[in-house]
Amino acid sequence: MATTTTAPQQRGRGGRERILAAAAQLFAAQGINATGMEQVADQAPVSKRTLYAHFRTKNDLVLAHLANLASSGATLEGVLTREDIPPRERILRLFDQPAADAVPVRGCPFIDAAAEFPDPKSAVHSYAREQKLRMVELVTALVTELGCQEPAALAEQLVTLADGAASRAMVLDDADYGRYARAAAEVLLERALPGAD
Repeated sequence: MATTTTAPQQRGRGGRERILAAAAQLFAAQGINATGMEQVADQAPVSKRTLYAHFRTKNDLVLAHLANLASSGATLEGVLTREDIPPRERILRLFDQPAADAVPVRGCPFIDAAAEFPDPKSAVHSYAREQKLRMVELVTALVTELGCQEPAALAEQLVTLADGAASRAMVLDDADYGRYARAAAEVLLERALPGAD
């Protein structure tokens, strides 16, 4: 279904970027499996020929979309690599509210993608798993830097809280749901810091 705008729709250069932007918007709004390639082409706007020149299959588009999200820093995991924020605060920001314009609230796009591609051997599910494993590696490095006891176990607990909070925020459409998990994360961190009883 084509979108109606008052400005003329641009075609030509930048087709790949427009396709990825359209896919991101449609996947967030209606889900990956409910979005057809024709819808993406209309939304971009590009011809189907151009769409398939950039992405031979829908799986190729989905993988590129997820990789684009991962590299953008705009996902749940994005805050973990911000060197301008102290390690403890980076961890706690996993529980911050999503972007103010996220209506309705969406959970983690990697969990969402894995749910839509449930076969663990599928390329999309595998990519989502890699991102979730990367998340725990990043948190492990941060809690190690803080000097926390048993960093690997603590990191698993913290990412489980973060993923659970993101999923519940989406299901309940409650952007501030992460506050509950943040409180639990603060307790876990306090108990794991050097000098804790």
